[in-house]
Amino acid sequence: MTRATDLRIERVTETDIGAVLSLIKDLAAYEMMSDDVVATEDDIRSSLFSSPPSAEALIARIGTEAIGFALFFHNFSSFLGRPGLYLEDLFVKPEWRGRGYGRQLLVALARLAVERQCGRMEWSVLDWNELAMKSYRGVGAAPLNEWTVWRLTGGALEALAAEPAARDGAGGRKHEEPDPRTTR
Repeated sequence: MTRATDLRIERVTETDIGAVLSLIKDLAAYEMMSDDVVATEDDIRSSLFSSPPSAEALIARIGTEAIGFALFFHNFSSFLGRPGLYLEDLFVKPEWRGRGYGRQLLVALARLAVERQCGRMEWSVLDWNELAMKSYRGVGAAPLNEWTVWRLTGGALEALAAEPAARDGAGGRKHEEPDPRTTR
């Protein structure tokens, strides 16, 4: 029997990219979203190891086997005036669940968040994933029922980006405001 003390949680290195992508595919299969995974090893490598990186990841191992991972990035709270840690994915292979390994990934992330002076940690969970919600409640997390996550992707994202916009350093045309001294 494997003990929790046999678990190692480490920062992902470039040699872990294949294992991370494999775990992402396992997560997608678990969430019944396999067809949505288009990421390649090069995509993951570029995102995790560019300067600055778009995201970071931890990998959980028993011996040499990668059994889980957590992928995260920083967001920002204007109300707190501090960064936050957003957990994009947390996954432990089904055969390794029920041993506290997912919780240990959360502990490692919470330590990073505190070390980096983050004001909060946030993540999303699928409505049907009762096992995950029970685990999250067990660590003191609470759902934000008054908030709805919105997403803009694909053609809708491209269409919005193509609209003319004020020239504000982000592209587009400059919107001229009337001079208040000459307008009544």
